[in-house]
Amino acid sequence: MGLALAQVYANIPVKPHAMRCGDGLATCLSEAIPCDRNEYVFSIHQLACLEINNSVPSDVSSASELLATSILNLSAEATSPSPRSFKPAHLFQQTVRVAHKLGALSVIPTPPATRAPAAPNTAIAETPTSTAALVASLVARRLHHQPVAVLTDQTVVAALPSSAERLVLGCLNGCNGGGGGTNPPTSTNPPTSSSSQEPVLGPPTNVPITGGSQTPDGSCGLQPGGQTTYICGNWPQGGCCSAYGFCGKTAAHCGAGCQSGPCVAAPVAPAPGPSPAPAATIPGSLRILPSSAPGVQAGVSAMHAGLMQNGRVIFLDKVEETSQLKLPNGQYAYSAEYDPATNRVVPLSYKTNAFCSGGAFLADGRFVSIGGNAPLDFIDPTVGDGFDGIRYLSRSDTNAALNGQSWSEPGNKIASARWYASVQTMPDGTLFVASGSLNGLDPTVKENNNPTYEILDRNGVSQGRNIPMEILNKNQPYYMYPFIHLLNNGQLFVAVAKSAEIFNVATNAVTKMLPDIPGTYRTYPNTGGSVLLPLSSANGYAADVMICGGGAYQDITSPTDASCGRIKPLDADPQWEMDSMPQGRGMVEGTLLPDGTVIWANGCNQGAQGFGIARAPTLDVLIYDPVKPKGQRWSRGPTSSIARLYHSVTVLLLDGTLMIAGSNPVEQPKTVPVPNKVPSEDYVTEYRVEIYTPPYLSGANANKRPTGMTLSSKSLKADGSTFTVRFNAPAGNKAVKVSLYHGGFVTHSLHMNHRMIFLDTTGYQAGATTQTLTVKMPPNRNVAQPGPYVVYVTVDGVPAVGQFVSVS
Repeated sequence: MGLALAQVYANIPVKPHAMRCGDGLATCLSEAIPCDRNEYVFSIHQLACLEINNSVPSDVSSASELLATSILNLSAEATSPSPRSFKPAHLFQQTVRVAHKLGALSVIPTPPATRAPAAPNTAIAETPTSTAALVASLVARRLHHQPVAVLTDQTVVAALPSSAERLVLGCLNGCNGGGGGTNPPTSTNPPTSSSSQEPVLGPPTNVPITGGSQTPDGSCGLQPGGQTTYICGNWPQGGCCSAYGFCGKTAAHCGAGCQSGPCVAAPVAPAPGPSPAPAATIPGSLRILPSSAPGVQAGVSAMHAGLMQNGRVIFLDKVEETSQLKLPNGQYAYSAEYDPATNRVVPLSYKTNAFCSGGAFLADGRFVSIGGNAPLDFIDPTVGDGFDGIRYLSRSDTNAALNGQSWSEPGNKIASARWYASVQTMPDGTLFVASGSLNGLDPTVKENNNPTYEILDRNGVSQGRNIPMEILNKNQPYYMYPFIHLLNNGQLFVAVAKSAEIFNVATNAVTKMLPDIPGTYRTYPNTGGSVLLPLSSANGYAADVMICGGGAYQDITSPTDASCGRIKPLDADPQWEMDSMPQGRGMVEGTLLPDGTVIWANGCNQGAQGFGIARAPTLDVLIYDPVKPKGQRWSRGPTSSIARLYHSVTVLLLDGTLMIAGSNPVEQPKTVPVPNKVPSEDYVTEYRVEIYTPPYLSGANANKRPTGMTLSSKSLKADGSTFTVRFNAPAGNKAVKVSLYHGGFVTHSLHMNHRMIFLDTTGYQAGATTQTLTVKMPPNRNVAQPGPYVVYVTVDGVPAVGQFVSVS
C-alpha cells in the first residue's frame, strides 16, 4: 500500500522517516505519538501548531511531503491486526486544512481516457473538478480514527475517480515557485480536525448486477477496487445481495435496492402510512424546568440517562469541547447528576470516553456504561480510550453519601471494541452485550464492524469471548444498537434493520426466525423505538413487543416511517399487527407509564441519526393505550416548543412524571443555530429539561394520588413470594394496580432492559381509604431479572410516588 501511495503522489519527493514512538517530525510532532498496544496515535492538540504557525516541521519541505512520508511510514509499521485508534486521518485532515487555508491546494485533472472507475459506496461526487468539491467529498467520508490501510485506500479512492491524477499540496513556506498553489481555494469549509464524529453509511449501490463469483465471506456486489464482483449464490444466510453489499434473505436484502439473487420488486405487505389521532381528552402538560443556577440546566448534553435509586437522574455524554459544568481539575464535565426535587445538578467525572455506549443495571444495583469511543486528548487529556471501557456508578435510596460520587473505572475491559452496543440483563444477572462498531468508520465496510456478542458476569466483568451472531452479520450495515427484550422463557427477542428472531443465548442458537417487519429500517442509523408492553399473569407474562418509526437511509432527505408493528414472539404463528402514528418519526422513543399506557416522544419527520442530518422535529407527545382496540389506541398530548432530535432521552421519574432532556445533533456543542450550513446547524445543543405531566396527574387527578405508601420489604425475590403494601387511597376508589417497573439504560431512542410487570394482589377493598394489599412477585427471573425496580401503586389510574426495591 505504501508503494501504491507513492505512485499516486507522483513527483512528490519522499524521504524516509523513522516514525516510531518518541521520534516525531521535528518539535511540533515530537510528543504527539503516544504508544499503546502497537497503535500510533496523533494528537490534534499537537498537530494544531501546523496551522497556528502556518508552517511545517523544519525537516519537511512541503505539506505534500509531510502527508506522504507520514502515511507511508505508518503504513509500513502498522503491525496491529485490528488497529482502531490510529489517527493518521488527523494528520491528513490537518495537512489539507493548512494547505487549503494558504491557497496551496489544487486538483490535477486526469484525461478522461485514463480515468479510473469509481469504486462502489465511496460517497464521492461523480465529477468534482474543484478543490471545494474534492474537500466536500472527503468531509462526506468522515475520516477519523482510520487504520492506516483504510486511510490510504480512501485517499486513493478520493483522488482517482474524482478527476484527479494526484492531490497536490503545495509548498507552504520558504519556497521558490512551483508547487500546487496555482488554484486558490473556493471553499471555506475545510475538513474538521475533530474525531468526535459518527459512523456514516456510504450510499447504497442500487445497481443490479449480473454474473460474478460465489461470495467467500457473505459480502457481495462490486468489491473495492472495481475488479471483482461477488454474488450470494448458495450463501447459507440467503441468496439476495442487499443494496449495501451483504448477503441474506430478509426484506432488507431482497427488497428495495437488491443487487442480485431472488429479488422482489415490492414488499409483500406494505406498511401503513400515517393515521390521524384525536387530541386526548386530558392531554397532560409540558413545562420547562427552571435553572438551579444561572446558565445551568441539565449541566451536560443528555446522550444517555437513567433513574437512580436516590430518585435522581444520571446524564452521561461524550467528551465535548464545553458543557455547563466544570470538574475540580478544570476540565468540563461530561456526566451529571440531576435532582428533580430541586433542579440542582452536580458534575461527575469519568476516565474513558462514553460516547454512544450501551448499558444496564447490575444485579447489585450499580449502573454500568459499556463501550464508547476513542480518546480526544486534544480536548481533554484526562479521558482515555472508551471503545472497550466499562464504567460503574453506585447510588442508594438509604446511603446519601453516594450522592455526587463519580464513575468508578477499576480497569475492567470488554473483549473487543464496541461503539453502539446494546445490553440486556439475563435471568442469572449476567449481561448480554451485542453489536458495535470497532472504529466508528463506514459500516458498509465489514472490517469496521463487530457483529458479535459477549457475556459479562453478574459483577460486570467480561468473560473475554466474542461470539458471532448471524442476525447482526447479515444485516450489516444496519446492525448497531439492536432492539433486545428478554422473554418469559429466558430467551431473547432481537430485532435489527427489518429482521427479528428469538435467540437462545444458552445454546448460541436461533430458536425461531420471525417475519420481517414491514416498512423501512428500524435500527441505527434510522432508529425508531421499541417497547416491551406490560407483562402480567393474565397474559402468562408473554411478551408483546412494539416497534415504531424508522427511516429509509442516512441523510437529511430520508423519509421517516409512521408505521408501528406489534408481535407476540412466542405465539405459535407470530405475525406483525401493523398500526401507525399520525406522522413519520425517526428517533422516537417509547416509555411505559405506571397505568400501562406508553408515551412516544421526540424525533424528526425527515432525516436520520447523525450530526446535522435531521429536520422537521416532531413536537407532539403521543399517547398509546395498548389495551384499546386497534384504531382507538393513539391520541395526541401537548406540543413541545423544543426540538428533541439526535441524542435525546425520556425518563420516568418516581412521581410518575416524565423527564424529557437532551438533543445534541451537532459534532461539538453549539447553542446558537446557524442557517444554511452543511451539515445542518439549524438545530443545536439543548440543555433545557422538560417535565411531561401525564393525564393521570392532570386537573382533578392531581388531588387523587395515593399517599403514605409503605412496603413490608424492599428486598424482593422473583420466585412467587409475597410482600405487603399499605397506603391511603381517595374515598370512593374503585380499582388498584401494583406494578414492578424497571426504567433501564436510555440512549439513542433505546430503553435497554425497560420493562413493567403488573403484579397479582389480594386484600383490596373498594372505597376504603386505608388499604393493605398482599402482593405476589413474578414466578421467576425470566420475568423479572435481578436488579433495581420501582414499585408503583395506582388507584383508579393515578400513581402514588414510587419506591425503589431490589429484586434478587
